[in-house]
Amino acid sequence: MKKAIYYLNQFFGQIGGEEKADYRPDIQEGVFGPGMLLKNWLEPDIEVTHTVVCGDNYFGSKKDEAVEIILDLLENKTFDVFIAGPAFMAGRYGFACGEICKAVKETFNVPVLTSMNVENPAVEMYRKDIYIFSGGRSAATMRKDVPTMADFITRLLAGEETLSAREEGYFPMGIRGETFVKPPKMGADRAVEMLLQKLNDDEYETEIPIPKIDKVPIAPPLADLNKETVALVTSGGIVPEGNPDGIQSASATKWGKYDITGQGELKAGEWETIHAGFDPSAANENPNVVVPLDAMRHFENEGKIGRLYHFLYTTVGTGTSQAEASRMGNEIANELLEANVSAIVLTST
Repeated sequence: MKKAIYYLNQFFGQIGGEEKADYRPDIQEGVFGPGMLLKNWLEPDIEVTHTVVCGDNYFGSKKDEAVEIILDLLENKTFDVFIAGPAFMAGRYGFACGEICKAVKETFNVPVLTSMNVENPAVEMYRKDIYIFSGGRSAATMRKDVPTMADFITRLLAGEETLSAREEGYFPMGIRGETFVKPPKMGADRAVEMLLQKLNDDEYETEIPIPKIDKVPIAPPLADLNKETVALVTSGGIVPEGNPDGIQSASATKWGKYDITGQGELKAGEWETIHAGFDPSAANENPNVVVPLDAMRHFENEGKIGRLYHFLYTTVGTGTSQAEASRMGNEIANELLEANVSAIVLTST
């Protein structure tokens, strides 16, 4: 009998929603939630013996501690494979699935795998280390995503040969192996065929895909900065105390706009960071280390910039998908263009 252990966040682990996102890792015998679906698709000789549950915020804000706790929970368990997710487009959940799978693989030397949508930022973070299957955008695709993982697990534990990333359905890991076309065909012939297909605008598939990288042109320099309006924008999560707009601490889909008219600096106790991707202590003691309002006021008073725009724009970068980041960036940029802002100082963490 082969044994598997499953990892879920607080929601799919049936602990609760956002109010339980700080749930400390624990382990329970048996399966529940998506584990029941996984169990139904696995072969009878593969048993999911335990389920690990951890809150997304707990893992995001206390990563090292969460990993250490979970590895300790697994120390005396016997298992042949470790599964996490699916995490869909959930950035915090995807980060947790990727990080714990990588840690379990390195510590226990067992196969690990998860599933998430291509837009999940954890795909690029972990795809070279672990099997990450291409999944849907939401839990609505659970019944399609879980069987794909289950089929791969069954064949992997049976010692069967695994196919390429494209054929299996997981994201490429950057490993190139030697394969042969059936029936055999010389590389020169294949290259000529692809060239003719390309020239004729026919569909073709390259044997060596090259990643596409978006290029953003560099903006021209400002001739007279002392005549321009400059705005402060941050992905460091600096917000008024209490986070009035409810910006998420990771995987953000919201941004905030806050009036800083007449403020010479951001004062501790009035401003804080809600970012879950770094230790907030220094930023909460002095929010200006993330958003340099004090330094910009100094430049404004010295006449080095024309004036500082009277609104601060804030969001959180950790775990935020490229699609959401692009949307929020466009929305903020359009507002600043309408306000005749010439430049921004964009800070992170």
